[in-house]
Formats: sequence, C-alpha cells, structure tokens
Amino acid sequence: MIQIQKFTFNIFSENTFILWDDESRESAVVDPGCSDISEEKDLENFIIDNNLKVKYLINTHCHIDHILGCEFIKKKFNPIYFAPELDTPLIENASMQASFVGIDFSISILPDEYLSEEKILYLGKMGLSFLFTPGHTPGEYCIYIPSIKTCITGDVLFFDSIGRTDLWEGNYDVLIKSINEKLLSLPNETMIYPGHGEVSTIGREKKLNPFLN
Repeated sequence: MIQIQKFTFNIFSENTFILWDDESRESAVVDPGCSDISEEKDLENFIIDNNLKVKYLINTHCHIDHILGCEFIKKKFNPIYFAPELDTPLIENASMQASFVGIDFSISILPDEYLSEEKILYLGKMGLSFLFTPGHTPGEYCIYIPSIKTCITGDVLFFDSIGRTDLWEGNYDVLIKSINEKLLSLPNETMIYPGHGEVSTIGREKKLNPFLN
C-alpha cells in the first residue's frame, strides 16, 4: 500500500510529497520545495524517522518553487532523478527564474532520466504511472497511482482552480485540453493532491471548479 505525506514549503506555499510503499519502505520525493535548512531538516527527519529508502526524485514540472530542494535530495539520498524533458530549460535557467521572484537560487544538477507516459516506476510492487498534462509548463506530468485511486496533479488542477498559464510558455487552451482529456477522465473518486492548496477529488472538481464549468 502506498502512503502519502504532504509538506508545505517556501514562500509560495508549495506542496512537497513523499510517497512510499508500506512493505519495502521504498519512497519517492515529489517536487521538493524545501528552501532553507529548517525545511530541509523537516524532510530529512521524516525520511529517517520512518526508515524510508529514497529511490526516486520526481518533478511534475520545473518551476522554481518545485525545484528548490532537488539538489539537496539528490546529494543527500542519491535517488534517480526524473523530470519532464521539455521542462529542462527551466532547470537550466533556474537562476533567472529565481531573479524574477526576488530570490537568489541556482541548481547544478539535471535529471538522470525523463518522464513519459510509457514509464512505470515501482515502489515495492506498487506502480506509479504518468499522464502528460502540458499547459502550465510545456512538459508537465501528473502522477497517477491507480492502486490507491490517487493523482498528484502538480500545478495542473487544484481545489477550485487550475494552473496559471501566464508564465514561461504557458498555454491556456493546452492546459484545459490536458485537464479534460487526462484528468477528468479518471474515476470520480480519484483523490487529487495538487502542488498548492488542499486535497480534492476528480468528481468534486468536475461539479464545482469554476474554471471548468
């Protein structure tokens, strides 16, 4: 059974997730936004206290608030680092992203491998699959975990909202197409864990999300 722990980090109130398999203790850190020593220690202590083995580091997309802790996790636990290939320019230009929001940040690592819809990553025997959902960024993926009817939706779909499209290469029409074709087609009971804000379900967002109705 896959478990999920949420942390909310940095000045953007970004949601960082740890996913892990109960039996094997294999885990994935998703979108680490830890931005200072205190936040890094919160993440590290949870991993150590729960005897987790960090197998993967995954970025749903590569905006600055979602990559602040990537280098820390990579250097501390040496997981395989996955990210969208089309978002690598955002990593390569992280210092420019940071300057736009008034912070000082750079990153010296790039992904080990790229995400795709054909790829399944396993924590123990439990699989994580990926849905290509561009629009907020050119390369964003959501993480779908059918065994627990859960989707990590990054900055694509939120409680009562959708991702911004006024940032680098955002595209509103592409985002809505991604949501309609890839996310709203999931079972209504699917829990969504977004990159900001609270948990919701696909069924709720179909009915009540003002951007989709």
